[in-house]
Amino acid sequence: MITIADRLAAAQQRIEQAAQKCARQTKDIQLLAVSKTKPISQIIEAYEAGQRTFGENYVQEGVQKVTELKSRYPDIEWHFIGPLQSNKSRLVAENFDWMHTISRDKIAQRLHEQRPAQMPPLNVCIQINISEENSKSGIDADGMLALAESIAALPNLTLRGLMAIPTDTDDIAQQSREFAALKACYDLLKDRYPKVDTLSMGMSGDLEQAIANGSTMVRIGSAIFGAREYKA
Repeated sequence: MITIADRLAAAQQRIEQAAQKCARQTKDIQLLAVSKTKPISQIIEAYEAGQRTFGENYVQEGVQKVTELKSRYPDIEWHFIGPLQSNKSRLVAENFDWMHTISRDKIAQRLHEQRPAQMPPLNVCIQINISEENSKSGIDADGMLALAESIAALPNLTLRGLMAIPTDTDDIAQQSREFAALKACYDLLKDRYPKVDTLSMGMSGDLEQAIANGSTMVRIGSAIFGAREYKA
């Protein structure tokens, strides 16, 4: 029987092999385990196998997991990686360590105002709609620097980098074009804000191309936990 520990090890091996092919250091690429729709028991199983960073897409589900696990596993780092409605921003501000999907000033301002004073600044990434699909969330690349300037002025947020969800395709050339375009945005942002250090791109199906184009964080779900489970 293949366990979550086995799948984590296989995912890490893919990251290592991809890094070697482009002469990068494996330590510079973080694996974010995407645990959305998965039970807490599987998060604990991944934790016991050494995983410490987990990503959630749905606010209520994520908050429930954070609340249940934070006392027993305080070293888990929780990332919110889904779309966020403004009326749910407080839940993210009060419970998560990272927020990957900022694309509006309004959301940034609310997260800043709602971040509890006793917590460290919320680490945030700007989401870029690098595929320019109408169905995708994210800001146009042209609007990145203006949004970054707004975020940088909010002391309860720390701008860490960029995130994107590319076109769902097996076309490696298209994957590479979109990842390269996001890397160019990242380089521009990092030149303006030297503390920026995170390029969150790449998932189970395309992590090799993402790493070849400079990803520092790959978001892996199905390759670790199996197919997503949605309630009927």
